[in-house]
Amino acid sequence: MSLEVWERVLTEAKDYAHTIQFYFQGEPLLNNDLPQMIREAHEAGLYTIVSTNAQALTLELAKALVEAGLSRIIVSMDGLTEKSYHAYRVGGSLEKTKAALHYLREAKEHLHGRTIIELQVLRLRTNEHEWSEFEKQYKALGADRLVFKTAQLYDYRNGNPLMPSDPRYSRYVQGEDGHYHRRKLRRACLRVWSGVVVTTTGEVLPCCYDKSHAHAYGNIKESSLKDLFANEKALAFRRVALAQTPQICKECWK
Repeated sequence: MSLEVWERVLTEAKDYAHTIQFYFQGEPLLNNDLPQMIREAHEAGLYTIVSTNAQALTLELAKALVEAGLSRIIVSMDGLTEKSYHAYRVGGSLEKTKAALHYLREAKEHLHGRTIIELQVLRLRTNEHEWSEFEKQYKALGADRLVFKTAQLYDYRNGNPLMPSDPRYSRYVQGEDGHYHRRKLRRACLRVWSGVVVTTTGEVLPCCYDKSHAHAYGNIKESSLKDLFANEKALAFRRVALAQTPQICKECWK
């Protein structure tokens, strides 16, 4: 995201927004302006969150994020061994992730920061034997809290080797036809009434599951965020969400 788009977002949202999440379908640490953006949001009184695979996190960057006032950083690590980690994080480095957690801990302690370091683990068949170990080790790894999350899989109709053996921890359930189906939403969703996603090019989307930008309300470069949030496209999408389940909602697990 360019600073031009960012400044527009912050200027328009700071008076009524509570939280800004600096991530959507990409790796936020690749943006060199991220510490500046976090600092500006923090100074505006906003709660800030970053979610990362931590592959690009250095000690210098960790210090910059903590010093900027980052409220919470989510670090994804889906295995305690190279084998279990690479089953999902193909091409990633477990050692880099572990080092990143220690960098964050060092930066937080050195700067007396308040950033919450959250270790996030997807529940997968390939790491289910490690779940109890994660619960024992997450603080030693450098995290303040541990969060397990169910995994979204794109190839699930005929089953998937990453599905946990205990169906309680899967988003998918096997039907009478032998195929797997998405579980129904567990509760009503308020996201399309409580926030939006702004893409790197300024498009405003109803939520993070509109990955193909199919339901964009418009562009923040052309209209105010307030107007886009309440324009006819936004209202039409919410009417559909109330009357039936849009396709993007069928893939959600919130």
